[in-house]
Amino acid sequence: MTVMIGYEWRLREQMAAAGMFSTTKLIPLLAERGVHLSSSQVYRLVADKPERLNLSVLIALTDILGCTADDLIVKVDLGRARETDQAVNGDSASAAIRDRGLRPQRAHLTD
Repeated sequence: MTVMIGYEWRLREQMAAAGMFSTTKLIPLLAERGVHLSSSQVYRLVADKPERLNLSVLIALTDILGCTADDLIVKVDLGRARETDQAVNGDSASAAIRDRGLRPQRAHLTD
């Protein structure tokens, strides 16, 4: 019998918990830690579930967001994920953000 293992990528949820709602804000923070990614690479990292992930990127993300790898990557029971396509498609991160009431904050500009 083959055991199927899946995972849920929760980068968007962790960014929202840290008050970061724009993928472009990650670019300079990653660069400060020696990780140089283009804006499209960062967008894909946030928006899509990565199949491969450089450990330097993972460590930089945990440092930036003040979380652990366990907060970013959660093991998913694929038997349950097949019944609800949400876990497979990554819709659960958006639902978690809504459930926690996390919203972008309006910027206040001063002179």
